[in-house]
Amino acid sequence: MSATPSRDEIQRPFVLPCKTLEWRAPIRWLRLGWQDFRHAPGLSLLFGSVIVLVSLGVSAMAWQLGRFALLAALLSGFVFVAPLLAVGLYCVSRALGMGRLPHLRDSFRLACRVAGQAGVFALGQMVILLLWSRAGMMVNVFFPATPGDLHALIEFLLIGTAAGSVFATLTFATSAFSLPAIADRDVDMVTACVSSVNAVLNNKGVMVFWAFLIASLTAIGFATAFLGLAIVMPWLAYAAWHGYQETLDASAWPALG
Repeated sequence: MSATPSRDEIQRPFVLPCKTLEWRAPIRWLRLGWQDFRHAPGLSLLFGSVIVLVSLGVSAMAWQLGRFALLAALLSGFVFVAPLLAVGLYCVSRALGMGRLPHLRDSFRLACRVAGQAGVFALGQMVILLLWSRAGMMVNVFFPATPGDLHALIEFLLIGTAAGSVFATLTFATSAFSLPAIADRDVDMVTACVSSVNAVLNNKGVMVFWAFLIASLTAIGFATAFLGLAIVMPWLAYAAWHGYQETLDASAWPALG
C-alpha cells in the first residue's frame, strides 16, 4: 500500500516558482562563484583535476581509436559521472553558504545520496545525446556536403546548425538549474528538470547571455589543452549554484541534511 502524501506534498506546486532576472545576473553569479573558488581552492582544484583527467582520457581514446561505438561508450560513462562531480561541487558552495567549511567527505556523501536522481538525469541526457547524434547522421544523409558544391555545403551547415541548436537548447534548459536543485532539496529529478526549463523560458534573454558566458569560458578551458578546465569547471559549477539560489524558490521542499 502506498503512503498517503502529506499536506505539504499536496500543496506543493508542480514546478519550483522562478524569479524574473535582470540581465546582469550571470555576471553576479560568476563573481560569487569565484569567491567560492577562492574560499576552497584545494577542493576546487581537486575536482577540477578529475575533470581534466577524464576529459583528456576521453579525447585521447577517441583520437587513437576513432570508433564511434567506443566514443559513444566513453561519452556515456562521462555523462553518468559528470552529474555526480557537479553535485560534489555544489556541495562546496552549499557548505560555504551555510558558513561551514566544505569537506570532500560531505561532497561524497551528498553525491551518494542523490546518485539515483543524478542517474535519472544522466539517462535523460544520454537519450538527448543519442538523438542528437542520430539527427546529425540524418542531416548528412539527406543534405550531403558535396565537395565543390558551395550551395550544398551552405545548406548542410544551416540545417545541421539548426538541428544541433534544438538539442543544445534542450540540454541547456533541462540542466541549467536541475542538478543544483536536487543537491539542495528533496525534490525529484523530473520536477527539477521541468522547473529548470520553466525558469529558462521565463528568462530567455538572461539565459542566452548565461549560455554564452558558459560556452566562452569552456572554450578557453579547451584552448589551454584542457588544463584551464581545472579552474573553469568548478568556477562555473559554483556560479550555477548561485544562479539556482537566485532563480528558483525551493522553500516548499525539505532541505537535504
